[in-house]
Amino acid sequence: MANLTLYTYWRSSASHRVRLALGYKGLDYDPVYVNLLEGEQRRDAYKATNPMGFLPCLVLDGVKYVESTAILELLDELYPDPPLLPKTPEDRARVRALVQIVNSGIQPLQNLVVLDRIGEDKEARLAWLRHFITRGLGAWEALASRFQEETGHTGPFAYGASFTAADALLIPQLYAARRFGVDLGAYPTIRRVDEATRELPFVAAAYPDAQPDAKP
Repeated sequence: MANLTLYTYWRSSASHRVRLALGYKGLDYDPVYVNLLEGEQRRDAYKATNPMGFLPCLVLDGVKYVESTAILELLDELYPDPPLLPKTPEDRARVRALVQIVNSGIQPLQNLVVLDRIGEDKEARLAWLRHFITRGLGAWEALASRFQEETGHTGPFAYGASFTAADALLIPQLYAARRFGVDLGAYPTIRRVDEATRELPFVAAAYPDAQPDAKP
């Protein structure tokens, strides 16, 4: 078994994704905590690990890998059972589309580097966050519903009967949505996924508030 180290922060949704994937695959890792609020990700020591200054970073047998979705695919290739991506190219493309709605269309717009450009007005920042989270979750819900009609995969997870990378991206985003007061009532598929996954042991273990570096 490889030696795994994860640079992480309890409320980093990208780190949360990788914690979910590692737990799903039953992989143990050593955490290194990087405090985003204190700016540790911008210091030279961490930027030598990831030049963008973003979390997470996974160190596998001494080699550093960055960008959460790339890390998820790496883990799936190295440890294919249980899989994060379906077997057929068509199904993999659909799961990757759901992944990218969160990865490209929602989460980057709630990063601290973006919010800092908006300014210090808390209400303006909150309005920005709610707008883009609501917009993205609405698109995710519509696309997931369309995929169900096309394929007959009706759950309980984001794409059929098995946990996939789409779930690993959605779950952290739902934590952020609740944190910022976004109403999830209009998203039945999303709520179904939330209910199906929340009690899974590896999901509970990856939850932000369960992390040793969590703050009250």
